[in-house]
Amino acid sequence: MSTPLKPLGDRVIAVAEEAQNKTATGFYLPDGAKEKSKVAKVVAVGPAAKDIKSGDKIIYKDYSTTEVKVDGTEYIIVKEEDVLATLA
Repeated sequence: MSTPLKPLGDRVIAVAEEAQNKTATGFYLPDGAKEKSKVAKVVAVGPAAKDIKSGDKIIYKDYSTTEVKVDGTEYIIVKEEDVLATLA
């Protein structure tokens, strides 16, 4: 997936995954009750990012992102130091 955004420094650009709309027991959640997802798929990385590459799924700190909407797609921009983990 290419993006019209080019990250600078150690910034990572990702697309957040949709929050779950069903609980583990099978109950459906209304939109207002859903927790904001903190998992995203990386679409671009800045030149100074060392441990993250495009295509990785990441878990990031809450309230550490900048959200921007370009051409109908919502992207998040996060510093590499605010990425907590990658998912296998």
